[in-house]
Amino acid sequence: MRELNKLSAAGLKGLPEGKHGDGGGLWFHRRADGGAQWFLRVVVHGKRREMGLGRYPDVSLKEARGNADRGKALARAGIDPIKDRERKRREALSRLHVLKDIAEDAFESRKAELKDDGTAGRWFTPLELHVLPRLGKVPVSEIDQRDIRDTLAPIWHEKADTARKAMNRLSICLRHAAALGLEVDLQATEKAKALLGKQRHIAKNVPSMPWQEVPAFYQSLDDSITELALRLLILTGLRSKPIRFARLDQIESNVWTVPAEMMKGRKDATTEFRVPLSTEALAVIEMASKFERDGFLFPNQRRGVISDATMSRYMERKEIEARPHGFRSSLRTWCAEATDAPWEVAEMCLGHSVGSGVERAYKRTDYLEKRAGLMERWANLLNRKSDDIVRLLS
Repeated sequence: MRELNKLSAAGLKGLPEGKHGDGGGLWFHRRADGGAQWFLRVVVHGKRREMGLGRYPDVSLKEARGNADRGKALARAGIDPIKDRERKRREALSRLHVLKDIAEDAFESRKAELKDDGTAGRWFTPLELHVLPRLGKVPVSEIDQRDIRDTLAPIWHEKADTARKAMNRLSICLRHAAALGLEVDLQATEKAKALLGKQRHIAKNVPSMPWQEVPAFYQSLDDSITELALRLLILTGLRSKPIRFARLDQIESNVWTVPAEMMKGRKDATTEFRVPLSTEALAVIEMASKFERDGFLFPNQRRGVISDATMSRYMERKEIEARPHGFRSSLRTWCAEATDAPWEVAEMCLGHSVGSGVERAYKRTDYLEKRAGLMERWANLLNRKSDDIVRLLS
């Protein structure tokens, strides 16, 4: 007989990345981002099935074992536990009628394909803020294009991107309701777009800070996780995602190799990106290493890493109009106004692709050494006092 109950509740938190068996088909999976979930492996009609049993620590070891026992009992009876769960879920959902319930279930069904299981709220928030307050209690079969038009009209032009996302989510909810067997108008969102007309929206740049003011802000930051992350973001010119998911094993000597999937907007996005680290950046990383958990420099309090909004919220609390992403503009403007850095070197500092595909195929350089010197100068500027900068510019 296979050994059972090999895991302990006390030992779960310390388990490394990978899959760990409890015995009897129950497994604990620790993901690379620090999160974890349970799953059950059973064989039904000669076919192996893997059934998710919930996220840890939301589902305890004891609960996971109970869920696994029920799943195995069904399998022994020749019943696929996954299909049985889906059948019961469909029966329960067939009784749903109002949009709020449909929206919540559609969100639940898509969590697995969303980053961090949708915990950042970006998928559901447009519905929650702009659709459900007005249509949440309306039977989904009664929602038509006029309801949708009247709901989204107040933000259709003023908050065009948010309105577009809300319309997209609403369309998904209607398709989800149709899949549940409810009678809905699947064309209602397209008809609503026709009624609303083309969006009249002027894109606004992310607020940035004049580069002359960045040193004072930089020097105001202390050594908390959020403020160290902001310091590294300013020093490197990177977006927030590679900063938040920075790992010690990505850094060797004074070069940080950012994985390709962490880079945005590069035409050659299958290639990792090397970032030269200034002396100041290395010092910030050294300070951040005391917070390291599961290899991540900037872990969240519970699990995973700090959220995408963490640094922005910090600046909001300080009543600063600029946003973290805007420091990329500050750096680029400094390169243009205060240095003689070639255009392609300055662009590469931001991780932008330089030149056409043909040019990149022959000119295989990322200007690492030139960028290293430029970023060291940027770091030196950030540590200068404001009166020093005034003298430098005069």
